[in-house]
Parts: sequence; structure tokens; C-alpha cells
Amino acid sequence: MNKYKILWTDDEIEILKPHILFLQNKNYDVITAVSGDEALEIIHKDKQIDVVLLDENMPGLSGLDTLQKIKQINASIPVIMITKSEEEHIMDSAIGRQIADYLIKPINPNQVLLSLKKVLENKKLITETTTQSYRQEFIEIMNSIQSADSWQVWRDVYKKIVFWELQLDASEDKSLFDVLYSQKQEANKEFAKFIEKNYMLWLHKKVQNVPTMSHTLIKNKFINLIHPDISIFFILIDNLRYDQWKIIEPILAEYYKIEEESLYYSILPTTTQYARNALFAGLLPSEIEKTFPQWWSNDEDEGGKNLFEEHLFQAQLKRLTGKDIKFSFNKVTNHQAAKKLIETIPQLTQNPLNVIVYNFVDMLSHARTEMEIIKELAEDEPAYRSITKSWFLHSPLFEIIKLLQEKKVPIIITTDHGTVHVKDPIRVLGDRNVNTNLRYKQGKALEYNSKEVVEFKNPSDIFLPKLHPSSRFIFAKEYGFFVYPNNYGQYVNLYKNTFQHGGISLEEMIIPFLRLIPR
Repeated sequence: MNKYKILWTDDEIEILKPHILFLQNKNYDVITAVSGDEALEIIHKDKQIDVVLLDENMPGLSGLDTLQKIKQINASIPVIMITKSEEEHIMDSAIGRQIADYLIKPINPNQVLLSLKKVLENKKLITETTTQSYRQEFIEIMNSIQSADSWQVWRDVYKKIVFWELQLDASEDKSLFDVLYSQKQEANKEFAKFIEKNYMLWLHKKVQNVPTMSHTLIKNKFINLIHPDISIFFILIDNLRYDQWKIIEPILAEYYKIEEESLYYSILPTTTQYARNALFAGLLPSEIEKTFPQWWSNDEDEGGKNLFEEHLFQAQLKRLTGKDIKFSFNKVTNHQAAKKLIETIPQLTQNPLNVIVYNFVDMLSHARTEMEIIKELAEDEPAYRSITKSWFLHSPLFEIIKLLQEKKVPIIITTDHGTVHVKDPIRVLGDRNVNTNLRYKQGKALEYNSKEVVEFKNPSDIFLPKLHPSSRFIFAKEYGFFVYPNNYGQYVNLYKNTFQHGGISLEEMIIPFLRLIPR
């Protein structure tokens, strides 16, 4: 194992000889300096310094001044400050200049060793622990996958898989990524079988154990939170997966407490047209078509498919409460609209209810197939999570949420469906009226291998509009995506390794609902 090189700077370095010998016996290479100036000279010459132990109270150049100059030379060198003083302003000043740790004299060798391990070996230790823990839990997760017989078990399996994805993201050891990917692939294979067997039973309420789904979300999870004297914001971030939520959760934790984190099931197809309309209507697609034909558009119809969400939501509120509840409804589809919305937040907080539909994550996933720069930035799952975090940190949505926190406004964050990283092309034939989505197809003249899809020959069975007597719906499962035989290679190259939605997978169907209370 390579030795870590420590630069210990203290004007009384001779007194610290026992500590230095102790560290050398622990396989650390320790070099010393008796002043800030000497330390800076060493750092200028020696580019292999891993960490600096720095006395705060030295004659000449002080520890804080030395720290500042070290950071100017190499901002990435971790510095552990050692001082006799516990005065708060000194600690604040040191922390403000990005120290890695802080020790108060008198110090003992084990205290120094622990600090070094925390600074230098933390990632390695976390990696070793993560690897060992996942290996131990691998069998348990696999057993759950093979025996999962309820939506609750599948929810818990997915939560565990996401937990380990995030743990391995933070680990330096990437050797288990392929193992975890294979396990998630197996999970999605079995999950598709489970959905094929149970989905229709859920919709027809032929079993008692039915999850909250798109069309029951408002009724089951939200309607009781509306109060005439308290403003609440319902924020739907289109296409937000559970793992993406877990990435932005720590950012929001500074501003909001998580009162509830739950997962619900999107209906099929897992697309904006179907799932989000069902959410705002409180009805399934064929029920919307029958009850509000003026507000529903089918796949073959021209124009937008989600133009009447506000009307559908208003009708659902009236149906559930018997009242006309005052609310605002804002859809954000670009940066300019988001900035404009920020200006209206003070006025909106006067309403008991405000709805924001924020489309950026959905645009990001679609842009994955259209913009070369996004393809490079979001080439795999960890990168997709990373770009989501970066977007959120710099987004107007984050500004909006911080403004709401200042005004002590509770918020709901949820989504209408997730998205999946597709890899496997599935050949399908259809006429010119077949829809363009890559994860589901509906039409009257579809040709495909039935073993590669989940098929519903009668759309009415799953409350989907039946456009023709012979219409049927087919759904891609696992990591498949539909490709026509014409120009097959071209379309495979274009869409393989992109993020799509509309089909059956854990990522698309099991999605977050969060209730947050301002700190």
C-alpha cells in the first residue's frame, strides 16, 4: 500500500516526536515544518503532500494566514487545524477557509490518527463497507425478487435497489455496478410478470390489496391536506424518478422537513398523456374520454394531449369536496416561464392551493435523444442522476422552493411517471396511425413477438380508449424499446442507451410522493 504523505507544521514540532513516530508506525510518511513560511516552501516544491496538520498559534505567519496561502497554492490539499483555543470566531474563520477537520490541544496520537483516517481514508473505508454490505444483502434482495407477490414488496425491493445504486455511486469500487445492474434487470423481468398478472385486477378492484395509483393519488394522499386558511403548493415535476428524488432530497433538507415519503404506482401507459391526465382528473383514461370528451385527445388526434389538466383538476376537486376551491395552475415548460413564475409567488401564497407542473426533467430525458451534449453528460444512470442534481441546484424551481420556505408554506412534490434507460431493440410493425412512443404501441395492425412484450388485446380491460374494433396496446418491458424494421440500424443507434417512458419497469411505474414542511 502506498504511504500517505503528511506535512505537520508546528513551531514546537520537537515536542510532537512521539506523535510522529506513532503515525510512522501506522505507515504514514510524516515530514515537518516549524513555521508557516517553511510549510509553504515545502508545498511549493513537493506536489505529493496528501494532508497538512497545521498549528493555529505560531509566531510569524499565523496558522490562519498559512491556511489561506496553502489554499492559494493548492485548494485541494486537505488541512487539519490544531489549536489551543476554543474561541468561536477562530473556529468559524478556519471552517470558512475550508479546513478538513479541527483538533483542540492537548491532542493524543489516536485522536490525530482518527482525524487522518476520516480525511484521507474515508472514501476508501466507505467503499469497503459498502461493498461488503451489498454482498451480504445481495441474496436477501434476490430472494425478495423471486418471491415478491404484492405491490408493497415490489415497492420495497425497488427502494433497496435505489439505495444500493446511490451507495455504489459514492463508492470508488465500481466492480459491483454490473452485479447490481444484473440484479435490477432480473427485478424488472419479474416485475413485468407481476404487473401483467395483477394490473387489470387492481383497476377492476377484484383484489383488496390495491396500491394508490395515478387516478387515486389526489383522493388518497392530497385532498385532506387542503385547508381554506393555509396555503399549500402541489409541485409536479414531470418524469421524476425515485432515485432522482433521493439525489435532490439532501439539498432540500436544509429548508424543509420530510413529513412523508411514499411511493405510488403510475398507470399504463407511463406517459404524460395518460398518467398525468389521470392524476388530475381522478379518472382512468377511458373514463375521462367518456365523461369529458371535450378535454381528451387520443393518440391519433392532432395537437397537444395535456391541454385541459386545469379543467380536469377543478372537476375532481368539486367532485371530492363539493366545493369550488380557489387555486392557481401554472405549467412551466421553459426557463423564461419559470423566472416569470418566481415574480408571482408572493401573490400565489394568498391562495389556499397552488399547482405547478414543472416540465424540465421530462425535457431533459427527451433531450437525451436529441442533443449531443446531453448524450455525453447523461450517458448512464449515475450521470443521469448527477445532471439532475446539477440542474436542480441552478434551477428556478429551487429558487421557488426557497421562497416558499421563507414564507413557511408547506409543499407537495410528486410526479406522473418515471423513465428507464433503454438498451434492447424490439421489432414491431404497424400502419401509419400507430403512435410514435418507443415504450408502448397501440393500433389495429400491430405485428410483434408476443414473448417480448406485455400485451392487452382489449384496451377496455385496462380502461384505455379503444379507437378501432381490433385495437390493442403493447408495452415494452425491462430495457426494451420499439423499432420499426425500416431503417432498423439507424433507429437503434439513435435511441439505444437513451431514457424513455411509456412501458413497464420499476423506474417508470413506482414513483415518489413527498410531503414537506418548512423548517
